[in-house]
Amino acid sequence: MFLSNIQGATIVDALDTLYIMEMKEEFKEAKEWVEQNLDFNVNAEISVFEVNIRFVGGLLSAYYLSGEEIFRKKAVELGEKLLPAFNTPTGIPWALLNIKSGIGRNWPWASGGSSILAEFGTLHLEFIHLSHLSGNPVFAEKVMNIRKVLNRLDKPEGLYPNYLNPSSGQWGQHHVSIGGLGDSFYEYLLKAWLMSGKTDEEGRKMYYDAVQAIETHLIRKSSGGLTYIAEWKGGLLEHKMGHLTCFAGGMFALGADGAPNDKTGHHIELGAEIARTCHESYDRTSMKLGPEAFRFDGGVEAIATRQNEKYYILRPEVIETYMYMWRLTHDPKYRQWGWEAVEVMLCIGEILPSRWWLFWHQRCL
Repeated sequence: MFLSNIQGATIVDALDTLYIMEMKEEFKEAKEWVEQNLDFNVNAEISVFEVNIRFVGGLLSAYYLSGEEIFRKKAVELGEKLLPAFNTPTGIPWALLNIKSGIGRNWPWASGGSSILAEFGTLHLEFIHLSHLSGNPVFAEKVMNIRKVLNRLDKPEGLYPNYLNPSSGQWGQHHVSIGGLGDSFYEYLLKAWLMSGKTDEEGRKMYYDAVQAIETHLIRKSSGGLTYIAEWKGGLLEHKMGHLTCFAGGMFALGADGAPNDKTGHHIELGAEIARTCHESYDRTSMKLGPEAFRFDGGVEAIATRQNEKYYILRPEVIETYMYMWRLTHDPKYRQWGWEAVEVMLCIGEILPSRWWLFWHQRCL
């Protein structure tokens, strides 16, 4: 409900896929819909994170691919609507925002009224581009302030907890996950550095320092030789890996070129090991589709053991890692693994999300 209050999420999110796949008529129809119907003047509470990555990100991608001014205009308009979310004592944004009143709040279930790392940490790329395209520095200033707050804080064992209170500027519950609640914060640090033409040294340092802490404290190897990323709760490891965490294989490989201390090969290998583990989570199910989470305890490896983890909801993270690994290594097994998953989805008649179709298209390139 916190995304669908603005109509057109699927249309906007798919614009870049339509363009890249040369679906010209469909892209034209989508552009006309955006011109005539995409309306942000609604009395609605939205997720700042979801609206940013899907609407702002979708519009920016469409603008850079097509050059159509309507996409730039709508992206900047929506960015301005999101700015009140940053009106907190620290500048760490609220998770939820009424885009008419400008009143924000956090999820009631989040630790002690905290904002969530993966949400406030996944604004940087889009907001930097909003400043670039609008000439208004305020967007970039808002997200760079988030880094300042984080850099002032002590990190337990160098790790970033998933919860940060936007009023006190202090960590909430010390739960660290590279999957849900944490994931795309790390991805955006790396991509901010890459997006800057590798001039953003602050982003680079934050990323590689975080990876070092992750490798030291969270990455483990099972008795059967599978590398996985555990979760950290107040100093204790939970030997569980979520499907969302599987994006990290591609991230490690993407960040390999630039890794400190001649660790390029090591980061590529780490990405390959995570990709293998996530493939095993698919291969060890009867349907050959990976569960929402899988465990490495009680004598099991890469298998879901709890009923509330035994489901699949079209998440693209494993496929994303296959795509990165294929692009960076050209090992044909990654295309094969991706195709196996696509074939399963086609057999059961599911509608695939746009990032899956991009992989299917690129498999033939």
